[in-house]
Formats: sequence, C-alpha cells, structure tokens
Amino acid sequence: MRAPFTRSAVVLAAALGLVLTAIAAAPASPAATSPAPRVLRVGSWNGIPGSYTSIQAAVDAARPGDWILVGPGDYHESGSTDSTHPAGVLITTPGIYLRGMDRNDVVVDGTKPGSPGPCPSGAQYQSTPSTGWSGIEVYKASDVWVQNLSVCNYLTNPKGEQGNEIWWNGGDGDPTIGMGSYWGDYLTATSTYSNGVNPPFGDYGIFASKASGPGVIDHSYASNMGDAGYYIGGCQTNCNAVVRNARAQYNALAYSGTDSGGSLVIEHSEFDHNKTGITSDSENNDDAPSPADGSCPNGAAGPEGGHSCEVWHDNYIHDNNNPNVPGNATNGLAGAAPIGTAMVLAGTRNVTEYHNTIVNNGAWGTLIVDQPYMGTPPPFAQCQGGIYLVPGQDCYYQAFGNQVFDNTFRHNGFYGNPTNGDIGLIALPHDPGNCFRGNTDPAGLTSDPPDIQSPPYNPCGQPNAGDEGPLTAEVLCATQLLAPCPSLPGASYPRPTHVVLPPVPRQPTMPNPCAGVPANPWCPARAG
Repeated sequence: MRAPFTRSAVVLAAALGLVLTAIAAAPASPAATSPAPRVLRVGSWNGIPGSYTSIQAAVDAARPGDWILVGPGDYHESGSTDSTHPAGVLITTPGIYLRGMDRNDVVVDGTKPGSPGPCPSGAQYQSTPSTGWSGIEVYKASDVWVQNLSVCNYLTNPKGEQGNEIWWNGGDGDPTIGMGSYWGDYLTATSTYSNGVNPPFGDYGIFASKASGPGVIDHSYASNMGDAGYYIGGCQTNCNAVVRNARAQYNALAYSGTDSGGSLVIEHSEFDHNKTGITSDSENNDDAPSPADGSCPNGAAGPEGGHSCEVWHDNYIHDNNNPNVPGNATNGLAGAAPIGTAMVLAGTRNVTEYHNTIVNNGAWGTLIVDQPYMGTPPPFAQCQGGIYLVPGQDCYYQAFGNQVFDNTFRHNGFYGNPTNGDIGLIALPHDPGNCFRGNTDPAGLTSDPPDIQSPPYNPCGQPNAGDEGPLTAEVLCATQLLAPCPSLPGASYPRPTHVVLPPVPRQPTMPNPCAGVPANPWCPARAG
C-alpha cells in the first residue's frame, strides 16, 4: 500500500482540521467554472441513447467545463496510439468531468474488441501494443474528474512500460510539476491477466504523478497490479492530496509513493493480501526532486503539534504476506520490497503514522530504513536531500524525523526470523532521529532495536540510530534485492509459486450518478 482512539481531543481536533482543510481545498466542480457546460453522453442509459459510441470521441469533443456521462457497457477503448502517451482514453483538456452511470457496469476494457467480457483473462484476448498502454490517462490537464467506473487489463509491454489503469499524469519523466487539481471517486482498477510474476501485467491501478493538487481519491478499489494498487509521487513537498476509503488487494505493493510529501493524508482505508503493504521512499530517479519529505508547507504545524503533514491515520493494514502477485520477480523493483511488511518508510523524513491497526504481517508491522538509490538517475536528478557515502555512487537517503505513535499492532513477525516483529529501524545516526511512542500490542510490542519506545527514541526530537546488523541482513533476505536468499532456518520468507488474480467483488456505486449534473435527457432535472 481499521480500534479505539487514544489521542487527546486536542490532537484529534488538529488531525481532523488538517483533513478538512485539504477537503475544503478540493477542486471546484467544472460546472461552477463554466457558464454553460454541455453534457456529452456515451452509450445509452435507461433506454435513451447518447450521441457518442466511444468515450474518446466524447473526450475529443469536450470543452473545459463539460460533462461526459457514460452508460453501462464494455468499452474497448484505444483512443490514443501516440507512442508518447498510448492510452485507451487520453484526456488533455482541463476542467472536464468524466462520470460513469454505474461503477460496476461501465468498464473501460483493455482487451481486444470482440473478446468475451468484460475483462477476460485468457492470453489470446489481451492487447499488448509494443509500447504498452494505459487505460484512462489525464495528461497535464488540471481539474479533471474521473468518477464511477471501472478500468481493467491495460497492460505493460514485455519491458514493463505503461500498464497504468487510471493515471493523472502531470509530466512523467519531467523535472517539473505539470498538473494541479484532480478528483477521483467511486473507481475500480484491476487486471485479470499477467505473465506470471513478469510483465506484461497491469502495473499501477490508480496513479497520480507530478501533480500539485489539491487532489482527492475517494471510494476506490485497486487489485492485481505488478507494482502498486495506488501511487502518489513526484510531488515532493507539494502533493496536497487526500486518499480515503480506499482498498488495495493482491498487488505487489498496496501503495507506493516516491519523492512525495507535504500535505498528504491517507486515511480510513484498508490494505490487505498484497505482497507488501505501504511503501514511501526517496529515489534519485525521474520523480525528482527528492527526497520524500512530509514537512508541512510554510512551516505550519501538523496534527501532532510538530511539523509533519504527511499523515497515515486510521487505516487497517493487515495480512500482507502474498507472494503470488504480479511483479514479484527478483529483477523487479516492486518485487524487491520486503514481503510480509505492512508499512515501509525508506529514506523518508517527517512522515507521521498514527492510530492505524496493523495486524498479521509476517515480517514487520512498520519498517523504517535508510535508502540507497542504486538505479541510473536521469540528468536532472541531482541527489537532492541525499548524500554520497562513496563519492558519486548511489545517492543515500537517511530516514529521520518520522513519527510512529498510538498504533495498534497484533500478530506481526510470525515468520519467526530474527528481528521480525512489530517495528524495525535501520538508520545511520541522525539528529533528530525517528521516534516511537504509545504503540501497543496485546502480546507485548516487539521491536529491533529493542525497547524502541524508550530513550533515545522517545521523546521525539532526540538523536538516534537503528540496527545496521542482523535487521539489515533480514531485510535484504526478505527483499532478495542483492541476490536470491535461500530458505534456511532464520532466513525463511515466502516465495512465489503460481500467480493468482482474484476477481473483483462488486463495489459500491455512486448513489445518484445524476447528482450535480446539468439537466439533460439522462438526468432531466439537476440533482443535488
């Protein structure tokens, strides 16, 4: 990538204030910014035909402020064959509103036209352009809403490129942020096909990159991805986003965030049966500038009274021990995250994790580690926020200023290898270090280093360091990052046998898909 609250009323009020501030800053409806928005209708609804048979045709005709409504159907969209932005539906017009009339029955489907569907799993039905392709891609177009529909089976090419189901793309590979606000609501992203642990597969489910927000992703589900069900990255201290009421299952990673931070709230969501749960990290790659930094914008105070505004709270993160997911190959970056771990903060700073319930993860509940970036950086990535332990080689990001408090842990570390448990910390000495307090486990909190809620790890703001010995060896074994790790006593972590892609259960659809829509033949009277 959900247990009674134990914080004081003052902290709770501050936390809620942060969330409400982000919600209040959410993008205004295009209808409010356009004096005469049109409603373009695709397919049919309640026996009334629309004017378009494809979503892309309606998108191409839309002007800023217009609404596009899509009736139930299996839409094998292939609107953009541009090698730069290959996509089923490519949106480059700002301020449009794309809404399905039924989340489960409006399907943007990457399989071949004429395939039995929606979303058949057979290899013969998959469409795999040489470039790979994405499902719905919003490219450098702010204030685009995508709501109440499903996207499936837009796959990578054999090199692992593309494969994003729903993507707000503010300029992937560009050093600058090219998009502002976005909104996603009542969305499902999945795939029924993968080439085992290797590509082609669906890569990212619901994805926002190089976007400064305000952004909201609400009421959503993502599964069966070879990288992450959810991703927010490339926005460093400017993400200004909220993810809530999300669920991620059967992905290599439930959630991934690279070089992200600032005001970023992930709340009231469930992440389970993935290989690894949450990962947030700093990388010297095309998401630059690094690092991942949850510092509040303009020195504002965060919900805990400090200066952290990247907040993970009231989430249920459990049973992330699944090796049989796409992407779990020894040569895949997502596959190299440590299996059986609920939350990994790698080279991050000033991230807050509180009041989450973290249960039944076989390796670690929360793992905070320094992060060496071992890839080849693009020219514009200059190791910002990192250091070179060896001059010019492998930008190294120290993890510090992260706060883990008032979380409920239970039955983590059951793989039983040395250091497995509720909390692990690998970090070089830093002032300030990372801090831990108020976390509980009914069986007794387990950690490496031991007694992690005692000085120098509590109170916050003290210099400290982590375990650079056995814990490091165990994490490398869990990741297979340097080499395959033998399954030996004390080094036993599940490895893939046969990838299984479960079907998506029907998801809650928007209660009234006509809410807020200008009057039109499908919605005769403007509602709500």
